[in-house]
Amino acid sequence: MVGNTSIVNVLEAGLRGSLLRQKVIANNLANLNTSGYRRQAVRFEDALAKLIETSGRPNAEDLAKIEGEVYRPMNTPVNRQGNDVDVDVEIGELMKSATQHKAYLRLLNKVYKQMESAMEGV
Repeated sequence: MVGNTSIVNVLEAGLRGSLLRQKVIANNLANLNTSGYRRQAVRFEDALAKLIETSGRPNAEDLAKIEGEVYRPMNTPVNRQGNDVDVDVEIGELMKSATQHKAYLRLLNKVYKQMESAMEGV
């Protein structure tokens, strides 16, 4: 438990962040050949960690409100078309995000199984 918030609320927030990141990566890949397109990225984990650190006891409502920030890093080299999307980078980020998403789901599944076991024992 994080304060009066269950781990379920924290994991749900993480899932939302990873889903947003996957959507942004998909958009980057869709714009691979779009002239002048600059890639986007997501800031989420820092906002989640800051909420947990500063509040000490984030409630479910605060966690439900937390959103990732979509931004353009503008620090990657551009090609002749003014586009900075690199397929290798995006696929790497997608794999990382998918692994993170899978971990959140596995942890949620484990928590729900523990709850189910506790209820069966009652």
